[in-house]
Amino acid sequence: MHDYPMNVLVVGGAGYVGGALTDLLAGGGHHVRVFDALLYEECYRKPVDFVFGDIRDREALIEQLRWADCVVWLAALVGDAACALHPEVSRCINQGMVRWMSESFDGRILFLSTCSVYGAQNGLLHETSRTAPLSVYAETKLEAESYLADKDAIIFRLGTLFGIGDPFARIRLDLVVNALTVRARQHGRVTVFGGEQYRPLLHVRDAARAIAENLATRHRGVFNLATENVRIIDLAERVRDYIPGVLIERVGTTYEDARNYRVSTEKAEEILGFTAELSVDEGIDEIRRLADSGRIKDIDNPRYSNKGFLSLYNTHLDPLYQQPVSPSEFVVRRVAA
Repeated sequence: MHDYPMNVLVVGGAGYVGGALTDLLAGGGHHVRVFDALLYEECYRKPVDFVFGDIRDREALIEQLRWADCVVWLAALVGDAACALHPEVSRCINQGMVRWMSESFDGRILFLSTCSVYGAQNGLLHETSRTAPLSVYAETKLEAESYLADKDAIIFRLGTLFGIGDPFARIRLDLVVNALTVRARQHGRVTVFGGEQYRPLLHVRDAARAIAENLATRHRGVFNLATENVRIIDLAERVRDYIPGVLIERVGTTYEDARNYRVSTEKAEEILGFTAELSVDEGIDEIRRLADSGRIKDIDNPRYSNKGFLSLYNTHLDPLYQQPVSPSEFVVRRVAA
């Protein structure tokens, strides 16, 4: 356990989780640095030490790893649909670079995985339960976990995130709680695919808090994190409690929506002392109030969806996965696309 201020490198720290995390770390006494390619952003405005770079640029990243005592690895292409657009790029970023990092860094590591590694299973799933990933995203995260098994590392398998992380970071409207809420408010109706499947849900700020509280602990291993396991149809009905009169339309299940799992958080509660502070209902109300405020001009803007945004830039990712490129070349290719 560290009893001194650490140099904490947050890789991918300009994103949805990173926004919440850097707010928590800012006053925590550690030296915090964000390394990020700003894939979804045009600038980074927080008063935090910032290095612009693509994680595939190993020369740039190794310099930051030498500086760090602790690495929080948030960098990834996130989501089943987003990773399906570019499977080879996803494997490079989500697992290949994690393997390289694990071989290049001997300090403390906190890594975000996903409960999607469980696939479609009945019963309450524990960290030792069978894994059955149904997507490239889940496959890459599970493979990345294996590279950290012998490291000083905590692996958090997150439930589906929801809520607002901070005032700066891009809000994600491709996550089920956020999506149902804004669509209910904007259109007065929501579509539920299937509805009987369960998802473990977790507020983004609770995810960030779990990371912040374990930077300097001795804990290692895999931990499920969730607030509550909720059936999708029940979630839609809870959204309707906050936005009365919403029409709920149910249609057949698609492949992506075939995921079905409930997770136990007993291990995190007993070992880490983790208890979620923000409920699903609080998250629904938080997103509803955001929608009511008029601060989201266009909820269908691709910027708010990982898949939607990456679909606009199909050409900029393909040439990059085979070899690292400079940050400037990365941005030029993105804009040119």
